[in-house]
Amino acid sequence: MGLTFSATSTTDEVIAGIDLSGKIAVVTGASAGLGVETARTLAGAGAEVILMARDEAKVSAVVESLRRELPSASVEHRLLDLADLASVRAAASDLLEEFPRIDLLINNAGVMACPQGLTADGFELQFGTNHLGHFLFTCMLVPALLRAVPARVVNLSSRGHQFSDVDFEDPNFARRDYDKWVAYGQSKTANVLFSVALNRRLAGRGVTANAVHPGAIVTELGRYLEPGDIEEIQSRDKGSGGMKYKTVPQGAATTVWAATARELEGRGGLYLENCRIGEPTARDGLSDGVAAYAVDQAAAEKLWELSNRLIGENFDFAG
Repeated sequence: MGLTFSATSTTDEVIAGIDLSGKIAVVTGASAGLGVETARTLAGAGAEVILMARDEAKVSAVVESLRRELPSASVEHRLLDLADLASVRAAASDLLEEFPRIDLLINNAGVMACPQGLTADGFELQFGTNHLGHFLFTCMLVPALLRAVPARVVNLSSRGHQFSDVDFEDPNFARRDYDKWVAYGQSKTANVLFSVALNRRLAGRGVTANAVHPGAIVTELGRYLEPGDIEEIQSRDKGSGGMKYKTVPQGAATTVWAATARELEGRGGLYLENCRIGEPTARDGLSDGVAAYAVDQAAAEKLWELSNRLIGENFDFAG
């Protein structure tokens, strides 16, 4: 077993003693915040890291900064707009051609509590970006993951998954009033369910998938938040002592732990928080742990089928 970490553990503490030389890591949403810290930590441990983001200027500046900080590290970037499936397909195809194997896929990118909007393909913006974009991106990269076994997929979810289950009849709010927190919660539940379904298909072949709640951190993810939103979240958070903010290195620690911890070898379909495995919760309001509906096997399969149908694919990976 590895060391015992906690909510205050940092990325540098979690990565200590781990050598990722020869590993290829792909990190989405790597132009700011947790994505940058995750990329920095993995690159510092020896991995070759490809930073994925939609803003060329921002992500190229991050790469240059990382190269100055870590002169011996291998970091580069590629463009990816998860709200546009054509961009997702192009980015995944290019990666497959350039990198026949991928050891670590960190699906970090996301949007939170934004005004109602649609992706380029007509999906509700949070569900389309946070889940469907990553679903397509990940499934297209499965051949590269299988060539790198043992490989890991880390999907960033949130305690906010407790805001809502997935509405399988109306995931895009076509027939119900839009609520930005319900939409966010649905997308974050989808991240967990996707981890469960992907892990069921691939764990036996050496690729595991887990979902991560990073904690509350001040990053660009919160760019749409208003003062009243923070107060609402704090009033609903019933976790250990209420909502406590983490630093960025603390917030990215669980992601890095999920990607590298020896005690997680061969283990997947889990919800991880504070550098440990989250327990089931049935509390009223936001709390530590994972809601039962987010790890339900039947719901995970239903979401898999829905996702395939919505994006016009037939991913399965059986056998």
